[in-house]
Amino acid sequence: MVDKPQSGELFGVPYNFERPSVGRMLSAYWRPDEGMLVEKPFGIGYTLNLSNWRSWIVLAVAGALFYQQRSGDEEETTTEDEPVEVIVD
Repeated sequence: MVDKPQSGELFGVPYNFERPSVGRMLSAYWRPDEGMLVEKPFGIGYTLNLSNWRSWIVLAVAGALFYQQRSGDEEETTTEDEPVEVIVD
């Protein structure tokens, strides 16, 4: 039986299913010489390079949007308790 490759590219998207080591996991997220996106140490696709300042902006925006959504959910639960009148002509 032919062994399938554990890493490579499929339609331009990288994949890697080799068993990850601690060193590879840690070094995958901090690569100063590369751009904002780097290949994932395990799985399919790309992840953020935390040594790039643009990645921190993306994380801050995502965190702010998550916080805003959570705050909005709390406000909606208080207004949903009120009865609603529906008029049909």
